[in-house]
Amino acid sequence: MPENSLAAFSAAIEAGHGIECDVQRARDGTPMVFHDWELDRLTDEEGPVAKRDARSLAGITLKGGEQQRIPTLADLLELVAGRVPLLIEVKSRKEARVSAHCLAIRRALEGYRGAHGVMSFDPRVAHWFAAHSPTTLRGLVVSEQDDKALPGRIRRSLAIRHAQPDFLAWDVRDLPSRLAAAQRRKGRPVATWTVRTEEQRARAERYADAPIAEGHGFG
Repeated sequence: MPENSLAAFSAAIEAGHGIECDVQRARDGTPMVFHDWELDRLTDEEGPVAKRDARSLAGITLKGGEQQRIPTLADLLELVAGRVPLLIEVKSRKEARVSAHCLAIRRALEGYRGAHGVMSFDPRVAHWFAAHSPTTLRGLVVSEQDDKALPGRIRRSLAIRHAQPDFLAWDVRDLPSRLAAAQRRKGRPVATWTVRTEEQRARAERYADAPIAEGHGFG
């Protein structure tokens, strides 16, 4: 089934799995459930998602069968309706202003009673939710890939301090990690992504508190 599609989410719900999704802004500010910045890989359309409004994006068919279209976050919330936990990865770029995007997501979540949380590579997202929606569970996504030297370690520590996250989502390729272990000792849970193999699943069980998995990563 196409990734980030309502068909895939429905299958996860039926199997009793929690859901992780990716959300970014349409041109009109609507939170859309879509992973890539560009439409090219996942659809037959081309160009940036941010250049299309929600109505245009909602009419685009996803590759992979099932005749699925790009959903809005509101569509997904209506489908899940609290039946399984929902983890929303907020897509962000360094040059982008995160406040409008975070506010749109918070508004979409108003009145939603199911278990849910938000996370992002951008520490400004978790920081925003800490300040403006403190009851929303918030996380920081972390990867050490190609940035393992001292400056990278300092940046990660500063990002955690700025984000004030309730949890961390760590790249499974980087486990075991001294920083992740230190955060767990402080009582901050560590999830790990993306667990795709039996070996990675065993690593997640040893060094993290929960896997974000797909395929053989489910066991």
